[in-house]
Amino acid sequence: MAPPDNDVLWARGLHHAYHGSPALLGVSLGVRQGEILAVTGARGSGKTTLLGCLSGLLLPDDGEVWFNSVPVHTLSPTARERLRRDRFGWVGDRPQLVEELTAWENAALPLLLAGTGHRKAKRAAMEWLERLDVGGCAHKRPWDLLQSQRQRIALARALVHEPDVLFADEPTAPLHQADRAQVLRTLTTAGRSHGITVVLATHDPEVATLADRTLTIVDGRPQGAPTEAACSLSA
Repeated sequence: MAPPDNDVLWARGLHHAYHGSPALLGVSLGVRQGEILAVTGARGSGKTTLLGCLSGLLLPDDGEVWFNSVPVHTLSPTARERLRRDRFGWVGDRPQLVEELTAWENAALPLLLAGTGHRKAKRAAMEWLERLDVGGCAHKRPWDLLQSQRQRIALARALVHEPDVLFADEPTAPLHQADRAQVLRTLTTAGRSHGITVVLATHDPEVATLADRTLTIVDGRPQGAPTEAACSLSA
């Protein structure tokens, strides 16, 4: 069954287990183009597993995942890798930067891998680094940076190619409170201004208030239907 036309990302009946221990137990959802969906729940509830299945990083044991008209759950590993590289962005709770590259090269990596010219890729990377207040770190390498700076660079890398869908798994976990608010505003504003669909996993209720909707996961199961969340960038 193909997803509804107004959903850019759609999943039905997702199940996934690790070594026999269930992590997802029948999760279904739909996300519209440009929508920001917060997936909330306690640590270990299945949020990261859900994002992994939606992004093609993991294959569900049962169920379907569709991106537009593409059945992600039936793609080959190579096709799923290409989809993640070209159409998706990912930022997790730990910035996984390439130690040999400078900050701007790390941020520009998706564009460079896609064949974008060096000058154009650097210009785009610098724009995102400036938006995230780490433009001054552009020529430093990861070992010379603070954890909060590395996380901002990882976010710039996830946004630099303006993906169709950005998966953000606890993206503010390494940040202090003051940094967290600014990074979240940048992420949500970028999503809305560029029409990027954002699926944001968090256990922080304040983070979830920035989303258009929330879906709460409890022990691998959705808790009721997705509910409207306050849409306030000032939270």
